[in-house]
Amino acid sequence: MYAILDIETTGGQFNEEGITEIAIYKFDGHEIVDQFISLVNPEIPIQPFVVKLTGINNAMLRSAPKFFEVAKRIIEITNDCVLVAHNADFDYRILRTEFRRLGYDFNLKTLCTVELSKKLLPEQASHSLGKLVRALGIPMADRHRASGDAMATVKLFKMLLDKDLEKEIVKELIKTEVQKGIAPKLFSIIENLPSKTGVYYIHNQEGKIIFIGKSKNIKKRVNQHFTGITHSAKKIQTEVFTVTYEETGSELIGVLKEMEEIKINRPIYNRMSRKNNYSWAIYSEKNTEGYLTLKLQKADGRKKEITSYLTLQEGKNALSHISSDFKLCQKLTGLYETKTHCFQYSINECDGACVGSVSPTEYNLRVTDFISKNSFENKSMVIVDRGRNINERSAILVENGEYKGYAFFDLNYQIHQIEILKNIIIPMQNSRDTRKTIQAYLRKNKGFKIINF
Repeated sequence: MYAILDIETTGGQFNEEGITEIAIYKFDGHEIVDQFISLVNPEIPIQPFVVKLTGINNAMLRSAPKFFEVAKRIIEITNDCVLVAHNADFDYRILRTEFRRLGYDFNLKTLCTVELSKKLLPEQASHSLGKLVRALGIPMADRHRASGDAMATVKLFKMLLDKDLEKEIVKELIKTEVQKGIAPKLFSIIENLPSKTGVYYIHNQEGKIIFIGKSKNIKKRVNQHFTGITHSAKKIQTEVFTVTYEETGSELIGVLKEMEEIKINRPIYNRMSRKNNYSWAIYSEKNTEGYLTLKLQKADGRKKEITSYLTLQEGKNALSHISSDFKLCQKLTGLYETKTHCFQYSINECDGACVGSVSPTEYNLRVTDFISKNSFENKSMVIVDRGRNINERSAILVENGEYKGYAFFDLNYQIHQIEILKNIIIPMQNSRDTRKTIQAYLRKNKGFKIINF
């Protein structure tokens, strides 16, 4: 659990500042579960430049509670949490100073989103909160007020958790829980998991990831691990300490994320990445009469394929639909072997490319239309899919035929420029497997939108 904090102060001499406003959002890694926001009477004047910056003046604070009146609530909401803030050293020092004045030793582990963003977003020109949220397309209200800055930090931290593909932040949190002796039983682990689409991570007592999986129903899938009787299931049941997860909303992102993170983290109980073996592919070549033909053949890495399939039957079924959708001749797509015309021509469903009734130029336009719509070659597009909630969408970026990564964005802050998307993208490795996974998803699913650029 994280307590994401922002504090506004009076300004002044080091360690003599007073708190004027405090905002704390208790965050479980997915959503805010509690919050505390309050003005605070510092009992000392506010520096004029701070009044100008924050809009908080002395008159506003006369009837506000003093720090000792809110101290108990602060302890309650931060209990057993890691304290997160943008420039955490400052906020933590101010808070500890106030508690020290009351004779209480306030002591928590901290995480600084400035340091995290420098590590996970090294390409950003500035890591100040204001410039960072603008560059990343994070909506922000009430700048330089505690609630606005703390909420922006929550959204930034959520993005940093997504960017942390090695899961170092989560592993450290689990180590903290182990030190406190928290050891949930299997049924309580399952109870806290969502019945939603995403990727899940099974950790041992050291916080190490021992298994990564993806599912359209995380709770149901993890329950299968915990009730399974296979050798690997029994080992997982013995070693599991906790399960963390990331909702993806989009099933495609779940598949791509699982593939990538298994390669990065190499969990002991994941079989060597079960490759999607796209062993059949469609190729195009020109025959002696000048017609572009399509051939379904065993995949050959030396040749430029248009699209590929897991099985021969899947490829034949797809080729049949392609012939129908693009009005292609079944003889020239290899579906009907004959020395004369194809069967479709005899029932007036082929316009005669097989007997030369249609010119190669006219027929080849239909073939190239199919190729351009199904090949990744030099294609640049954004696949907009469902997000993790109704106010969000996901975006998968393919540029010049290469898979670049994915991002989530708020519906209230639409992505209008590709450069903004590139700022928030979670970069992923491009490979034949990822390209084929995306192509297969586009063939089999609906409900997404494609933006070509």
